[in-house]
Amino acid sequence: QEGEFCRRLERGEKRRGRKRQERRERQGSRLRLKRLKATMKQIYNTREIEIPEDVECDIKSKVVTVKGPRGTLTKDLSHLQVDLFKTEVDGKPHVKVEVWHGTSKRIAGTRTVVSHVNNLFLGVTRGYRYTMRLVYAHFPINVTIEDAGKTIEIRNFLGEKRVRIVKMLDGVTIAKDKGVKDQLVLEGNDIENVSRSAAQIHSCCLVRAKDIRKFLDGVYVNGKGHIYNPEE
Repeated sequence: QEGEFCRRLERGEKRRGRKRQERRERQGSRLRLKRLKATMKQIYNTREIEIPEDVECDIKSKVVTVKGPRGTLTKDLSHLQVDLFKTEVDGKPHVKVEVWHGTSKRIAGTRTVVSHVNNLFLGVTRGYRYTMRLVYAHFPINVTIEDAGKTIEIRNFLGEKRVRIVKMLDGVTIAKDKGVKDQLVLEGNDIENVSRSAAQIHSCCLVRAKDIRKFLDGVYVNGKGHIYNPEE
């Protein structure tokens, strides 16, 4: 009986060893395939975006300047390894992004460029609007808008005496919503400056050294959209 038990134990150990070896081989093949995909290059990749009728677009050394009804925006995209230029497709002006012999990371940059340019087009035509709500349970948060909508002062957050002052970034204005209580409205043409201004307001009113599941006071973004909507 002892001999039979030892033989079974030996067969089980061999079986487990084979399974471990097969698992290592599968993992190795997956890793080799992943490395191959990372180094594999695509010969040509391109993306295009149409320039709206009421927008002027100028591209020089990957610096995009867009002029529209709401103003002018500039974006420097020279850090991306792509070819960026204006062209015509079916008689309509387009911005074209090209990558030759690009890896997956460089090809992903084409979508990034198109997204940035599209944000510029929307900014100079429709603008961006973020709304934020003042949330409190006991101590009401008091806000004061100064410098014609360029600065906000926040008082009485969690009963604190400290006055929190946040200055809006370039091209961003803030105001109290006349139709909704305890709501702020941030507007501007540059989506990055509008969103960063909202983030600065939110981050200056974070609860410290307390249970954030219970103390929910703060200023939170509750809506994102455009200043002008054609369907309205």
